[in-house]
Amino acid sequence: MIDWDAAVLAPMQEVFGEPVTYTASTGQSLVISGIFDEAYHAADGLGGAVYTSTSQPLLGIRAAALPFPPQQGDVVAIQRTGVTYAVMDVHPDSHGGIKLLLNYASGG
Repeated sequence: MIDWDAAVLAPMQEVFGEPVTYTASTGQSLVISGIFDEAYHAADGLGGAVYTSTSQPLLGIRAAALPFPPQQGDVVAIQRTGVTYAVMDVHPDSHGGIKLLLNYASGG
């Protein structure tokens, strides 16, 4: 069985990741690596030929980076920009990666 975290996710974070401060709603805070996309586009098919598209900030992280499960209401500060975002939604995949859909909170 492939160890996706070791074979793919960790090397991707080393190349494309940047430091972010992750603060859980419990107050616990730590610096982790995340791949930030300020304008992630998601397209949803509504059936037939009708699609909707949205754009919002997204942070890709490894599930192994956090000692607790991420949840809505947690806060992420992108150190490079000084912008803070609230976690709006959490989308784990089946390989140890997590997409965090974000909403602007402050800074910048």
